[in-house]
This record gives sequence, structure tokens and C-alpha cells, in this order.
Amino acid sequence: MNLNDRGISLMHEFEGLRLNAYLCPAKIPTIGWGNTKYENGQSVKMGDSITKERADELFKNIADDFAKGVRRLITVTLTENQFGALVSFAYNLGLGNLQRSTLLKKVNANPNDPTIRDEFLRWTRAGGRVLQGLVRRRQAEANLYFAN
Repeated sequence: MNLNDRGISLMHEFEGLRLNAYLCPAKIPTIGWGNTKYENGQSVKMGDSITKERADELFKNIADDFAKGVRRLITVTLTENQFGALVSFAYNLGLGNLQRSTLLKKVNANPNDPTIRDEFLRWTRAGGRVLQGLVRRRQAEANLYFAN
């Protein structure tokens, strides 16, 4: 299972590219394509800046790490779109949240279960409130998950 272009495009669309550190809706310093940490585990700090080339490199390295993490959690065969949707979910919310989720349990029980769509849509809150950007992202991830 590999992170395909559709998964990467979805992640880029929702993360957006910012070359100067900013606070995401959860108030965490973020840079590039939604990265909160660098490859060495060091946290992004306000005041950090990078080039587009560095942002692309950072994204690839961090996304690859998330893809490896998702591969470890999946016990069934998935399509590339299903895998890409789950990597996007984990990239945004963390592997720990995916690991503890009913979403993962349902995927591993039956990756074609139509109620998986509802599980994506349960993850739309940040700071205790529903964010429309997260609603749109979860809908896009669910649509990718069920795309042919």
C-alpha cells in the first residue's frame, strides 16, 4: 500500500502551504504543508521559516512516516484510495487517534463497511468545537476512501 497522488493532493489541499510558522486552529506552531514537527522530532517554533523546496521535502518525509504507521495498524488489504484517506486522517489527527478509533476497528473488520463513512465524520472538532474545514476534510477523506 502506497500513498497515491489522490491522497497527497487531498492532504495538500486541506493543509495548504505556509512557508512561515503559524498557529493552527489547535494553537500548535505549524509550517509547510501542515507540519508541526521536523524529521528529527523537533517541534516547529513561531518565527521558523522554510522554502517551498524544504516544505515539499519535509512533507514527503513526514507523510512517509505516517504511511508506515498506518501500514502497521492495518490488518487487511486496502485500495490505494482507502490507504490514502487513512494516511490523510492520521497526518491531520495523529496515529494514536487512528489507533484508538472505531474507524480503524471497522476498517480492519471489513474495509467495505459503509458505516466507515460515518466514522470519518465523527472527527470534526478542534478546541471543543466543530470546524467547517474539518467537516470538509473528513467528507473528502470519506469520499476518497470509497472512490474507485
